[in-house]
Amino acid sequence: MGYEKKNYHIASKDLEHHSGRQNEQDWHHFTRSSGHHGYNQHSNRRYHHEQYHNIENCKHSDSRTYQRTRATSIGDDDEGHLIYHNGDMLTSRYEIVGTLGEGAFGKVVECIDHSINDCVHVAMKIVKNIDSYRDVAMSEVAILKKMNTLDSDSHYACVRMLDWFNHHGHICIVFELLGLSTYELLQKNNFQPFPVENIRHMAYQIIRAVRFLHKNKLTHTDLKPENILFVDSDYAVLYYSKDKWSELTLNIPEVKVVDFGNATFDHQYHSSVVSTRHYRAPEVILELGWNQACDVWSLGCILIEYYLGSTVFQTHSNREHLAMMERVLGPIPTHLLQKTRRRCYVHRNRLDWDARSSSGRYVRKQCKPFKEYMTSRSPEHRQLFDLIQRMLEYDVTQRITLNEALSHPFFKNIRKSRK
Repeated sequence: MGYEKKNYHIASKDLEHHSGRQNEQDWHHFTRSSGHHGYNQHSNRRYHHEQYHNIENCKHSDSRTYQRTRATSIGDDDEGHLIYHNGDMLTSRYEIVGTLGEGAFGKVVECIDHSINDCVHVAMKIVKNIDSYRDVAMSEVAILKKMNTLDSDSHYACVRMLDWFNHHGHICIVFELLGLSTYELLQKNNFQPFPVENIRHMAYQIIRAVRFLHKNKLTHTDLKPENILFVDSDYAVLYYSKDKWSELTLNIPEVKVVDFGNATFDHQYHSSVVSTRHYRAPEVILELGWNQACDVWSLGCILIEYYLGSTVFQTHSNREHLAMMERVLGPIPTHLLQKTRRRCYVHRNRLDWDARSSSGRYVRKQCKPFKEYMTSRSPEHRQLFDLIQRMLEYDVTQRITLNEALSHPFFKNIRKSRK
């Protein structure tokens, strides 16, 4: 989900979509520019996960059967979306002023909250009037309520739910209005990477937020750049006339983690597939069982994407995905391959992979050994890569924890400034 407020950019321009991300309807976050079209356009990298995983959640939410039944409402379209117009009032409090996003589960709109003297703008997720989606939405509401209680002072960088209600069968969840997602800002900057200093500040906030979830026995399960939003995404564009090149610079690199629709408590049922493809941990692909460590792997993938400007594991195939991991990180440990239930990926205790095939050539061209991605050998770059490599450890028992990550030398200056 996303919750974007109005941005006043010093400069901006329309850019082509990244070659690896094709258009799709993404309901989890949105931008002001895409809101005019009713949806945000992103790659199909989410598609395989969302289609399967959301059904999995519906199957196991309160043990109810997955079905396309809906409550009676005269204001729904054929897909179960609420029919509304700008100026409509919900609960005599929220005035709809625009559509910000649309996706499989519903729409996100910008509203004015008239219960507050200053008429604050908020984001509202309006879930489709369908039982299965309603169940998932109510699960998210329960998680957001608990998070609000546990973090009443907004000490951690997690989006806050301000209100929720049932509007004629549509669960409506009200959030604070935030800025662009980190992916959208990469896109606006023609997929140029973030400066290391920005990555440092963003990573520290994200890790603290996810550690807060983990301490409270909750795994996010869908961390990715689209689900990290800037509090204020105002930016400046620096133009280098000599090189005919421009660079986008953030004014304030403060971020928040969003989209808790797939978050799972430790005691709850763990579906076999979690995380969006490019951020999915090896233990998930190999069906070894997963825990909070899968979030750490996702964070490692996010940080290297911030550093490079593009995702490393650009694939939609499990076998190819594992081969890419081996190309970047080295061989998958034998003891993990021996334990997997997905025997089709294993031959003689090694990954069953033909490096001479067309897919093998693609992996070799697309990926390279981890340290070769470094653009500088300076201490801060070395520290960042050490942190990421520890996050991308195959064995969950050896993977760095988020407590350990916050104590990593990469964050030494931030820790000093916070004392």
